[in-house]
Amino acid sequence: MMDINKIILFSTINVLLFLTIPSLLSAQSPPAPLSLSPSPSPLGSPTPSPAPSPALHHVNLSDLFTHAGPYHTFLAYLIQTNVIEIFQSQANDTKSGGLTVFAPSDSAFSALKKSTLSNLTNDQLKTLLLYHAFPHYYSLSDFKNLSTQNPVTTYAGGSYTLNLTYDMGVIHVISGWFNAKEISSVYATAPVAIYEIDMVLIPKEMFSVEPVLAPVPSPPPEATPADAPSSSVNGTSPPSSKSDSTTPNSSNGIRVGILECLVLVLAGSLYNVL
Repeated sequence: MMDINKIILFSTINVLLFLTIPSLLSAQSPPAPLSLSPSPSPLGSPTPSPAPSPALHHVNLSDLFTHAGPYHTFLAYLIQTNVIEIFQSQANDTKSGGLTVFAPSDSAFSALKKSTLSNLTNDQLKTLLLYHAFPHYYSLSDFKNLSTQNPVTTYAGGSYTLNLTYDMGVIHVISGWFNAKEISSVYATAPVAIYEIDMVLIPKEMFSVEPVLAPVPSPPPEATPADAPSSSVNGTSPPSSKSDSTTPNSSNGIRVGILECLVLVLAGSLYNVL
């Protein structure tokens, strides 16, 4: 009898332990997870993280002159004198004032006599190219105010200056000898501006006399139409052919012959009737 009571007691204890232990474990609160959010600022709002600075974009001047228009002669001189590196360094320097270049087209160089630039030394040619730029970025709208500050010092420095005129949006760049006109804006995004001009800028400090322009080729003669009739020596028109002149007379003769036959037929018919 004692054995049965012990068994019943141990079974009851096991059942109670089985029912109470899970409830005790679930009552314990789990540890709080680690927070990954930024700590709040003293004012109570989260501190925003700084935005990454945008990557700087530098325009490649060699590619620009190659693909933007007819500036192959200008680019060739820039490369020959290493002025392209000076301009590129100025364009890439964020602490500088930028760069403005007046680029003569290929036709502008063709208008000069070949000996005008071929007789220059490499240093003179370098100064001439620097004379075509300002060490500062100027947009088109800036030229109105800039034209009131003449003369404007160029990248060549010293006495190598340019005069500018601005009239209703039309810009002229005046050097010692030539008055060049700004034709178009090739590229104008700070810190680089490039404008096409129709003449090469020639300073008086380098040329004591006005350079000779290449002769303008004369236009080709107008072609004479192949089917135009040629006039005779006396200025009279050539006579028409014989067949053309006799054609109307032949037609008239045929018509008269037909009328004569009809008259004869009608006359014969009347004679028979009578």
